[in-house]
Amino acid sequence: MSFLRPNINRRGRLIRAAWGLACLGGAWWAIGFSWWLAGLLAVLGVFALFEAARGWCVVRACGIKTKW
Repeated sequence: MSFLRPNINRRGRLIRAAWGLACLGGAWWAIGFSWWLAGLLAVLGVFALFEAARGWCVVRACGIKTKW
């Protein structure tokens, strides 16, 4: 379970939450002309919101250093 251990601070969580909401907004916008793009953006948005809620970043969990 150490892979899912929280590894970002409050600022990183806020950035990921904003990114998730932006992706979900983009998915809503893309529904009219491209279902696959809307689906991809929706999945990315939900995953970013999961990262924000959990305080966990998949990139950091893989050992890559990020700015936030």
